[in-house]
Amino acid sequence: MKKVYINIEDNPDFLNAFLDYTATILNKSQNTVKEYNYDINTFLRYIKYHFKMTDEKDIKQISIKDMTLDTIEKITLDDIHSFLFYLTSTYDSKAATRARKASSIRVFFNYLCNKSGKIKNNPAQNLENPKQDRRIPKYLSLEDSQKLLVAVDDENDRNKERDYAIITLFLNCGMRLSELVGINIKDIDFSEQKLNVIGKGNKERAIYLNNACMSAINNYLKIRPHDKVDFDSKDALFLSERKTRISNRAVQYIVKQELKKAGLDTNKYSVHKLRHTAATLMYKYGDVDIRALQELLGHESISTTEIYTHVDNTQIRNAVESNPLANIKT
Repeated sequence: MKKVYINIEDNPDFLNAFLDYTATILNKSQNTVKEYNYDINTFLRYIKYHFKMTDEKDIKQISIKDMTLDTIEKITLDDIHSFLFYLTSTYDSKAATRARKASSIRVFFNYLCNKSGKIKNNPAQNLENPKQDRRIPKYLSLEDSQKLLVAVDDENDRNKERDYAIITLFLNCGMRLSELVGINIKDIDFSEQKLNVIGKGNKERAIYLNNACMSAINNYLKIRPHDKVDFDSKDALFLSERKTRISNRAVQYIVKQELKKAGLDTNKYSVHKLRHTAATLMYKYGDVDIRALQELLGHESISTTEIYTHVDNTQIRNAVESNPLANIKT
């Protein structure tokens, strides 16, 4: 089986066994397994520093190859809290970053204690997630979204059809960057006008394509290269100029350049903000049920989707104006 994580030669055996477990039994995606590897590596390096098992002050330079389960057995909940505080005090880590680290640590110790029986006690059993601020997501207005589409539809752009299709899918479907990059032509049902994508946790879901999406895809397919396409990329919908599957970084660059052409702030908007834009426009103008929006966006928890119910100031204003006491004057 192909390994899906990195730097395994620098890991102790029990960490590699954990990564195998997440990849095979938990069926986590390649990106998720890489995140687990990074998070637990950082945590174990800090533990060696915290336990004074090394003279190295920079935890990035600490090797964990020689760490044993005896050391793991000594870790307490207070040590984990100390690590999360270290992230805050040293790197000014945001609550979301610390929450991800805490989640990785919980899964790691659950495996060591409850799944594999490698340790007796689970110090992360009562570990809580850092409380996160709930902020209203940034998104493009309807007018700015239209400006962006006009900017992409530029006769001077030799990749106009491809880039227009990319922006159109983001703005209409609210898909994630990895989902768009991973699209294969065979994933598209042209008769039913729908697309199957693989989202977080390797979960597959169907996205229905409106006329704008179908038109943009069909226009791109007319000029999409077919000759000399890289063998591993022959099924990919979107190709780079090197005729390989387009990369995450290339799509991010395309979106940034098109935002600039439209006169929009690239420090404020990004690929992920286009996902927010699609969700917001559907909720604001489409009278979309929150459960349907959850399904469309591939959110595991509806609480994640609920942020879009707070972004429409017009609805809030209308709610206040509809109060039966609104027109009573003294």
